[in-house]
Amino acid sequence: MSRISLDLANSAHHGPAQRPTSSTIPSSPMHPIRHASTMVANKAPHVAVVGAGFAGLRCADLLARSGVKVTLFEARDRIGGRVHQIESAGHLVDMGPNWIHGTKGNPIMRLAEQTGTLIMAPEEERQALFDTEGTRRPDSEAVDLSAKIWDLVVDAFKYSDENSARIDPAVSLFEYFRAKIDDDCDEGLDRRKRDDLLREAQMWGPFVGDAIETQSLKFFFLEECIEGENVFVASTYRDILREAGRSATGHSDNVELRLETEIVHFNLDSGVVANDEGNGNNNGNGHGDDNVDDDVDRNNNNNSHHHTVTLTTSHHQKHTFDEVIITCPLGWLKRNHEKAFTPSLPDRLTSAISNINYGRLEKLYVTFPRAFWLTSNDDHDDHDDDMSSYPVFTHFHDPSYIPHPQDEAWNQSVVSLAHLPSPAAHPTLLFYIYGACGTRLVNATADLPVGGDEYNRTLDAFARPFYSRLPNYAPSDPSCCCTPTAFLMTKWQADRFAGNGSYCNFQVGLQRGDEDIECMRDAGGLTGRGLWLAGEHTAPFIALGTTTGAWWSGEAVARRVCRKYGLAVVEEGGTVAVDRVNGVVTGPEAGKKELDKKRMDGANLSGLAI
Repeated sequence: MSRISLDLANSAHHGPAQRPTSSTIPSSPMHPIRHASTMVANKAPHVAVVGAGFAGLRCADLLARSGVKVTLFEARDRIGGRVHQIESAGHLVDMGPNWIHGTKGNPIMRLAEQTGTLIMAPEEERQALFDTEGTRRPDSEAVDLSAKIWDLVVDAFKYSDENSARIDPAVSLFEYFRAKIDDDCDEGLDRRKRDDLLREAQMWGPFVGDAIETQSLKFFFLEECIEGENVFVASTYRDILREAGRSATGHSDNVELRLETEIVHFNLDSGVVANDEGNGNNNGNGHGDDNVDDDVDRNNNNNSHHHTVTLTTSHHQKHTFDEVIITCPLGWLKRNHEKAFTPSLPDRLTSAISNINYGRLEKLYVTFPRAFWLTSNDDHDDHDDDMSSYPVFTHFHDPSYIPHPQDEAWNQSVVSLAHLPSPAAHPTLLFYIYGACGTRLVNATADLPVGGDEYNRTLDAFARPFYSRLPNYAPSDPSCCCTPTAFLMTKWQADRFAGNGSYCNFQVGLQRGDEDIECMRDAGGLTGRGLWLAGEHTAPFIALGTTTGAWWSGEAVARRVCRKYGLAVVEEGGTVAVDRVNGVVTGPEAGKKELDKKRMDGANLSGLAI
């Protein structure tokens, strides 16, 4: 079993009827029930969940269903966190994730199906490529280059998974690719194709939000995917988010949502309270994972007392809770961990927070009167455009024809949203902009009013050298409709509530990346003191950096809190969870994606499973 699969099988997010059965992990047919003395003998706790993104919403929902009183704090005036939509030129677009990563056993996919959300499985056989001089290469050549890089990705995943302990932390994914490509050159690969492949390899940048030269080979296996297709959410995450929010906040007796309430400090020394053993909700169903006892403070003799945690808001209001679950982004923890906690966080936890990198992915939406890059009928109806005339994905290699710093890769991955299924299709190009290039563009627009003249000029100056290369571009022809009507760019790097970035990734120099993730999952051992961490940066390895990972992480912490208090976990529909006692597994299961060189995943092939 791979390290990814082993981690998934042991994850606390799995419900009792969701544990994978095809595991090589030793197990007994009957997991021992935890003795009541290892639980906090208390009435159902009052829990604070800080952050109403997917991790916070899922955590609050499961806790409330299980009888826990929850106060859900959110600094913004909306729920969703990095899952957010804005209208541009009359079209709703996702500012955060556009993708669902893996369709098998994925709770986000189930929400999409439940809400009737439109999705698109990208085509695998076609894509457009413009080389470093701005010349369009034949589509067959574009696919051939991507196929070769996909082969290298599959090899690198396997090599990283099997050899991580022996790989030098300083070695990057790009160095691995270059060595493999150079070996092929020695066997007759021409130098032009070698250079093309190295430029094509830079398309990994939009996947993780930073340059491939900084991607750790040692921990590249942490970027593997859930089984199934990577699909584009065509009608946006709006309805998925609405359902997640409705489910989490619909427990009127148990969940209080406080928007526009920023938490700035966490005091773990706020007090110790006696447990009310006579009024406990200990029902004897607290069967736990092997490490669940670590969630109970061993300093409390016989668990007759437990610590409380006091939160302070930006308006200096204080609130005390039995347990506090922080779902703030990793970037927020990086910027605030030194001043936001009393006492200071354990050294091992602060190291873990510092060690894992936070990516820089941004998105630029450029909308036109019509999709001029498609061959159109005379009636100028967008939905009559010939989708077969041009691929959904366009790659631009790092352009020599655009002035830019030579140490910044400006390669672009662009998606044609005109290819989305009706009625979601609209004449918009979506640019994925990452790393230093993304930072430069955010800095140039951060203080400009969205939609203002200077804002539009700045973004058009960046985008036009790319979109002007597309078929049928004729600015002098009024019927071409190739002058943009709207621009909209994300500014996650300027958003402090988003942690000034996008999501976690794994950089060269990282020495204990897997252990760092595990340390954050356990909040550095502070769960016994009432402090927990959740979010995409604490997810099972297979879902790090994704909405699915955020969801699973919130669910995992909710289950562990319930087990700490001996509470039965109540699933959707009122089903009471019975932990792994009978070993029964039902329903489709998420698993590690079995990567196949012969069948290139459309989204991964295009470097866009973002």
